[in-house]
Amino acid sequence: MQYKEKVQHVFLVGSKSLGAYGGYETFVYKLTEHHQNNKNLKYHVACKANGDGCMDETKEQGVVKISDNEFQFHNAHCFKIHVPQIGAAQAIYYDVAALNACCKYITNNRIENPIVYIMACRIGPFARYFYKKIHKFGGRVFLNPDGHEWLRAKWSPMIRKYWKISEQMMVKYSDLTICDSVNIEKYIHDSYDGKGLNGRSPKTTFIAYGADLTLSKLADDDENLTNWYKEKGLRKKEYYLVVGRFVPENSFEVMIREFMKSNSKKDFALITNVNDKFLNELEEKLHFKRDKRVKFVGTVYDQELLKKIRENAYAYFHGHTVGGTNPSLIEALGSTDLNLLVNVGFNQEVAQDSALYWSREEGNLANLIDKVDSMSEKEIEQLGKRAKKRVAEEYTWEKICAQYEMAFTEKNNKNN
Repeated sequence: MQYKEKVQHVFLVGSKSLGAYGGYETFVYKLTEHHQNNKNLKYHVACKANGDGCMDETKEQGVVKISDNEFQFHNAHCFKIHVPQIGAAQAIYYDVAALNACCKYITNNRIENPIVYIMACRIGPFARYFYKKIHKFGGRVFLNPDGHEWLRAKWSPMIRKYWKISEQMMVKYSDLTICDSVNIEKYIHDSYDGKGLNGRSPKTTFIAYGADLTLSKLADDDENLTNWYKEKGLRKKEYYLVVGRFVPENSFEVMIREFMKSNSKKDFALITNVNDKFLNELEEKLHFKRDKRVKFVGTVYDQELLKKIRENAYAYFHGHTVGGTNPSLIEALGSTDLNLLVNVGFNQEVAQDSALYWSREEGNLANLIDKVDSMSEKEIEQLGKRAKKRVAEEYTWEKICAQYEMAFTEKNNKNN
């Protein structure tokens, strides 16, 4: 098959699926959904065929099967990549295999001037090879560097070194680096200006992450909600909430320790995929199981239910210290009135004066919890209005997808 119409083909590599529990996955879902009737863009999306976070297209409506490993969804051509279970290396394998599949498809279908958009800096040692290969097609390589993967506590010093070197190589061999945070964009220039091909500085642009501002369709007496509350021992506006990956750099230790020190009569609900090793480490340090207020309530994949749980929280904790525009933070600002964020540049950039901030120093968050426990409804309502205004002005999917259309279309992004 040969495409004859004037259309920009964009290959998306790095998300595990469309619409699963994750930042890139939600991004790809929203991007393809918003552009499904756009005559200027044609998306091709790599998806994991097996393993953690894999794509199960049978759960989505509107899917058109092409073959056992290909389907169409949101008018995007989606292709599945089988990944061997080889531990941490499978993420690298997945991206390399997906890029090889992209190149094969581009060749077989004689696609001119494709854009290959790689999300995250996992495959630095292969960056030069794919950069040259894609350029032979008249194509370009775009990169989203994500956050500071090399700072994540879960990695050994050797793996952290790999992530840092990989990031450097991928920024070098990309035509455009799309940063979802002004702080990340500044970091890219501070780190890599003058270190690109022929001593060039990286070409960058800032496009944030989006959020859905619509309220949950569930009523307060909805059976799904009331059953969940009953099962978890929670009540509306009587719990603090956190939603996120259960990893050290998300400040779980600090949040649990400080909540236990506080005098709050409310509960602390943690929606997360529990890692037993990390959980046991925290229990040894904090003995949080003795505090009945601290409740690990599992994961919630029902998006309407999760949105309602956010809306009904008394306050939301955000402890992410690594990364750019964090999806969970924007969703919280759009749904929870009172947001308590760890005081780092990424979070301040997003929330500005619509949230309250805490440091990781002992006693700081506990004091803030005691303070906000006695805030008036009017004070909380004012913060909520500012938060929703901030999201509505800067972080809607309509705005984000329009910016991506500009970045992808030839008129605004000609070959250098």
